[in-house]
Amino acid sequence: MVAKAQRNSTSRQPVLPRGGGPGDRPGAGAVIRAATLEDVPALADLEQECFETDRLSLRSFRHLLTRGNASLIVDEAEKGAIAGYSLVLFHRNTSMARLYSLAVLPRWRKGGIARALLEASEKIALEAGTVTMRLEVRRDNARAIAFYERAGYRQFSTYPDYYEDHVDAVRMEKALAPHLSAEDTPVPYYAQTLEFTCGPACLMMAMKAQEPGLVLDRAFELRLWRESTTIYMTSGHGGCGPFGLALSAWKRGFAVDLFVSEDEALFVDSVRSEEKKEVIRLVQADFLAEIAKTGIRVRHAPPTLAQLRRRFEKGWIPVVLVSAYRLTGYKAPHWMAITGFDDRFVYVHEPYVDVEEGETETVCFGIPIRLGEFDRMMRYGGSKQFAVVVVGPKRENA
Repeated sequence: MVAKAQRNSTSRQPVLPRGGGPGDRPGAGAVIRAATLEDVPALADLEQECFETDRLSLRSFRHLLTRGNASLIVDEAEKGAIAGYSLVLFHRNTSMARLYSLAVLPRWRKGGIARALLEASEKIALEAGTVTMRLEVRRDNARAIAFYERAGYRQFSTYPDYYEDHVDAVRMEKALAPHLSAEDTPVPYYAQTLEFTCGPACLMMAMKAQEPGLVLDRAFELRLWRESTTIYMTSGHGGCGPFGLALSAWKRGFAVDLFVSEDEALFVDSVRSEEKKEVIRLVQADFLAEIAKTGIRVRHAPPTLAQLRRRFEKGWIPVVLVSAYRLTGYKAPHWMAITGFDDRFVYVHEPYVDVEEGETETVCFGIPIRLGEFDRMMRYGGSKQFAVVVVGPKRENA
């Protein structure tokens, strides 16, 4: 059994035919479908038969189906007979999903049901915009560990004394979209090393995509931050604005296009002190004077995703200021680098790796975000401010 986690809403799951792999029992009407409240008694009985500890209760199943942020699917091996279920938990603040529990009745095992449930859950998780599945499994359950390893999961840590009977848990994870690996994407991954350097980290990724020999390190990250940030005083570190980032890329010989909602420094109205506002305006005026001496094209109309996709397909890398609330839960502007498009998703590198939450870089690169959702994320605040720095190849005369 996969251990219980604390996650919290039910996404709709389609009715799926069970996979027809070797050993699958065809069974009339065998399907994988979304669980319903009518299934709760059968699920609770299945839980009792499959597990000796850490069981889900009737109340837990009802909660997951009505208020939980979860995907709960069942394998209906025969009409009205549930052979197994898979439960995946989501969290709006991460791109990870957690396989919380996977269970198949003993008489239906070795028939491919567990594998079919797992594959269906992975598909649902990817459709929901997550790129990594994690799970916990008892250290003494060699059979389950081997099953998940065959399915592509890798061990990455342990939880001591995790289960009710004090057995340790092995933590495992799998990239659900392996074609989005750091090795395959045209945009290399670099994690920001400070809370306020998301802009430089994304700019570094975009520039290295154009110049593979570029060395990315913390010194370079801080140098770009110094060049691109507004002056800060007693209220904390300044953030990097689009004008400063565009200038930093231009000075290093890259072609640059800049989309901004206005020439005034972004978010200056959020600063209360008039003295600080004046300092920010002076820095912004200096940025504008420098940009006027370059070939940077500045546009004040928001780019469409179709425009950005065309630029990306021509080899340009967009670095986008977003409202990351739906991903991180924090109402703060944040820079991300676009790494790909398809008909449903924009793929981005998230430069911030939340190590304290157990995140690794594997959950931060190539994150799929639905097109409509990302389009909304590109507008920040009530005034719908926007900023996109598009980094092109090295200029011929640079």
